[in-house]
Amino acid sequence: MPTAAAATLEPMTPVPFRVLGMRKELPDTYTLDLAPADGDGPLHFAPGQFNMLYHFGVGEIPISISGDPAATDRLTHTIRSVGAVSRGMGTLKAGDMVGVRGPFGSAWPVDEARGRDVVIVCGGIGLAPLRPAIYHILANRPSYGRLVILYGARSPRDILFRRELERWGGRLDTYVDATVDRATGEWSGNVGVVTNLIRHSGFDPVDTIAMVCGPETMMQYTVEALRDRGLDNTRIYLSMERNMKCAVGFCGRCQFGGAFVCRDGPVFRFDRIAPIFRVWEF
Repeated sequence: MPTAAAATLEPMTPVPFRVLGMRKELPDTYTLDLAPADGDGPLHFAPGQFNMLYHFGVGEIPISISGDPAATDRLTHTIRSVGAVSRGMGTLKAGDMVGVRGPFGSAWPVDEARGRDVVIVCGGIGLAPLRPAIYHILANRPSYGRLVILYGARSPRDILFRRELERWGGRLDTYVDATVDRATGEWSGNVGVVTNLIRHSGFDPVDTIAMVCGPETMMQYTVEALRDRGLDNTRIYLSMERNMKCAVGFCGRCQFGGAFVCRDGPVFRFDRIAPIFRVWEF
């Protein structure tokens, strides 16, 4: 059972999990639902954490958990096909087996955000790592102030979890806005970068926690836009997607200044990484 304790005791040993189902989200993106092969449970993780998924005979990749933290009978991962392992996992069927290590890493500050406004800004598949935080906030809605969800995609056909975004936006206690880089078809919504939405969304900059995930260039400009709205670096959190390999800080592949993304991240408060944020990996 990949609990936090199990990850600490045997962090390099994959646990067999069975595929419950696979569903296409976008032409290049799919979601896997997994359950322990031995039926053991319950499963626990914090919003923002990730697992290492092992496709037997192919390799292993880090993938953020994208499901509901309250659903303790399964683990859900949303994956974009960008390499041999992620493409191979996209061919799995119900009943197939994968290895799971984790959960690993830091989490979104959902406890610290209680009583405050929450602004969630995401681009592309960056919505997947933030989805558990959204589920948690919506399940405990009276404990939070205004909830603002801002999402950007390349085109209307690239909008991830579109039906969920529409459902969340239909709530009276949640503000959702989306934009695309280029409009196609019958799209009549916003066109432009997601940072354009920040200036028009209503939240109290004095008492707001912001959570951001997406391409690093997008996050850079999002931080600038949030600071222009009055947030300081201690109230902005980013999920970094640097090259993680071992997930426990052994190999050094994801070293980020004096930190390791796998061990000290992937979620960082921005003041911790601001001096090195624009230093790109090679």
